[in-house]
Amino acid sequence: MRNPVSMAKALSLCMAVTFNVYVDSLTLGEYKVSSFEQRLISEIEFRLERSPAEESDDDVQHDEDSTGQGVVPFFDSKLKHYKVFEGMPVTFSCKVIGDPKPKIYWFKDGKQISKRSEHYRISRNADGTCNLHTAAASLDDDGNYTIMAGNPEGRVSCTGRMMVQAVNQRGRSQRSAPGHVRRPRSRSRDSGDENENIQERHFRPHFLQAPGDLIVQESRLCRMDCKVSGLPTPDLIWQLNGQTIRPDSAHKMLVRENGVHSLVIEPVSSRDAGIYTCIASNRAGQNSFNLELIVAAKEIHKAPSFTEKLQNTAVAEGNPVRLECRVSAVPNPKIFWKKENESFTHNTDRISMHQDNCGYLCMIIQPAMKEDAGWYTVSAKNDAGIVSSTARLDVHTQWQQPNTPKPKKVRPSTSRYAALTERGLDVKAAFFPDSSPLQPGGLVESDDL
Repeated sequence: MRNPVSMAKALSLCMAVTFNVYVDSLTLGEYKVSSFEQRLISEIEFRLERSPAEESDDDVQHDEDSTGQGVVPFFDSKLKHYKVFEGMPVTFSCKVIGDPKPKIYWFKDGKQISKRSEHYRISRNADGTCNLHTAAASLDDDGNYTIMAGNPEGRVSCTGRMMVQAVNQRGRSQRSAPGHVRRPRSRSRDSGDENENIQERHFRPHFLQAPGDLIVQESRLCRMDCKVSGLPTPDLIWQLNGQTIRPDSAHKMLVRENGVHSLVIEPVSSRDAGIYTCIASNRAGQNSFNLELIVAAKEIHKAPSFTEKLQNTAVAEGNPVRLECRVSAVPNPKIFWKKENESFTHNTDRISMHQDNCGYLCMIIQPAMKEDAGWYTVSAKNDAGIVSSTARLDVHTQWQQPNTPKPKKVRPSTSRYAALTERGLDVKAAFFPDSSPLQPGGLVESDDL
């Protein structure tokens, strides 16, 4: 541009004062542009005197002389002010109209933002909307952002303010006192040679994310994640009770693409319990956070097993019956009863299920009925396994003693034959008590035949 000083003076033509507050939990007084306007203009003048502004629109070409037939650039929508937490994305946006199409220049605190910047992305739409975007705001982004639009008919500019609120190590905002306004950082200039390069800035590490105290069960995995900002990129070390942790088979330090640093411990043992410190350091300084890791004792698991199984049982209809067994398990198992394919989910007036803390299990059926007969299964289940026992219950009809005739009493009689015949004895044996049994093949004659 042929007259950079006149371009800088155009900054006073307009300033945006509308706030767009992303974080409702912060309180801040009204921002006044008049307090920094002159200083900002002076800073831009100082920069442009040393080096001309970088052309930000290579595809826009202008004649050097104004014809008076065009339109001076103006803002259809202006930049807004933003108040954000550190690490949040921010986009400054405005709409510029002019004829011929204006060239666009972006400045931060008076210093031009290069279109080749890796931190800021500059874009422009066909309708004249201009954007300046940063994916993650840092504390260094706190400041005043100016857009300047110019064509042969004239120049126009407006300024927006970005206020970056720090986030403490526990992930909560550090609240400012009510009515307190965080002042823009001062930008100093060296009084040395005009061609002397501006000194590179360094920023002390700052944790954007950090874990709190942890309780992890022994032999499980423990992961501690944190995210840190700083310039140059900080180096991280982890300590346990003041002693630096060295990577080994159980302790690993990882860095993901999104900048999250992790300390992974697997498996965790009782020796890993204690106070952990993460220290981030670079040339500008260091920062750290602490947390306590408590290692809980490993829970013992024992699969269920029956010390006494169900036994086959028979009962008369109408009588009570008890199906019982004993199981051992750690932790105590859940118990399930079923009869063949029918599950028992709750007690009834006639059938009830019981258990105690010593592993004793029983089902009581009172009174037993014919339809209760069948195969019964009890199952015990916990995290370590499951076991079942099955037995048969038979229900039979109540037995009743049959009615038998009373024995007849025989009166004494002189007739030995009649008395013995009444008893069903052999008459021949009664009359011949001393006779011997018949010999095989022998014949006995009877006088009665």
